[in-house]
Amino acid sequence: MNTTAPTPTTRALTWCLHLLVVGLLALAAARAVAGHLPHAGAVVTVAALCGLAYAAGPLLLRVRRSRRAAALWPAAVGTVWLGLLALSADAVWVAFPLYFLHLHLLPRRAGLVAVAATATAAVAGFAAHQETFSPAMAIGPTLGAAVAVAVVWGYQALYRESEHRRRLIEELTATRADLATAQHTAGVLAERERLAREIHDTLAQGLTSIQLLLRAAERALPDRPEAAARHVDQARQAAVDNLAEARRFVAALTPPALEDTTLADALERLCTTTDARHRLTAGFRLTGDPVPLPTAHEVALLRIAQSALANTVRHAQATTAGITLDYAHGHVTLAVDDNGTGFDVSRLAGPDPGGGGFGLAAMRARSHALGGTLTVESAPGHGTILTARLPLPPAETDPEAHP
Repeated sequence: MNTTAPTPTTRALTWCLHLLVVGLLALAAARAVAGHLPHAGAVVTVAALCGLAYAAGPLLLRVRRSRRAAALWPAAVGTVWLGLLALSADAVWVAFPLYFLHLHLLPRRAGLVAVAATATAAVAGFAAHQETFSPAMAIGPTLGAAVAVAVVWGYQALYRESEHRRRLIEELTATRADLATAQHTAGVLAERERLAREIHDTLAQGLTSIQLLLRAAERALPDRPEAAARHVDQARQAAVDNLAEARRFVAALTPPALEDTTLADALERLCTTTDARHRLTAGFRLTGDPVPLPTAHEVALLRIAQSALANTVRHAQATTAGITLDYAHGHVTLAVDDNGTGFDVSRLAGPDPGGGGFGLAAMRARSHALGGTLTVESAPGHGTILTARLPLPPAETDPEAHP
């Protein structure tokens, strides 16, 4: 049963088919009356019965829902039509809309057989009224049957193609919606990771430094009030710097340490500040020819250095530390070393929300995000060397890039 979802086009075609059947039946009845045929009354009666049989189909719900009812209805209409064809040769034209009815309601093979049978009956009935047969009598019904088959099958093919495209568009729309959702989720997760790194490398490290300075001031009281006051002043300055970091972090701008200065100067100032605030001698060394770096590179290297020095102050029990910034072989390399207690690199613990431990993971994520690497060399009692290596931008690595 070749049914399709009703659309304005299919409804219009259905009404055209109804009007065509009614018009052809009315034409056959009118010509019988106008021609004063002896059986004109019978023609009018059978034409009316054929019209009623045809009209009953769309009103019966079973025709729409049952394949058997859909086959019986055109069979009933065809039977009455055969009676009309036996009475009037003009009934041959009703065969044309019947072709469409069979092709629409019946499966493809059964519909083709019904169309062939209807065309044969039309040719035979018309020839019987003419009392002779010529090839021209078969041309009209046969050509009409061929046109009906071509039109219906062509429409069905177009409909299937349209439905296929509609499903593809729906799938594409759903896929785009899923992709947008996935991209949004990935963006949220990436932003959370970035925020976690920024908070760890700025606010958390600053608060740790303040805590260490206040503990030192607490230990200095009451015997050494001058030292305690110095530690409190350093803690206050650390709080001021941390507040500036927090404000700029909220504004999503570059770190204050990189404003109106170079990365090398920011790293040297970091060493000086660490040296002044903690019992650690920190030094800075620059090698190679410095080149301008993208802001993302400078921010990542500064944050890595801040986090590495903070880990040294907090965990290493070191007396000396150094930061080396090297420009060579198309890469910029940051190395942070200390003479602390060291640790077993193979036994590094994962991040601990309660006790920290986000530093190395955050530093490694920053390096990998810019296409670089981060390595840690350490052993118990032999200090630690942390090395971050980032590729320079192509314009900086190619000496032919600038004339």
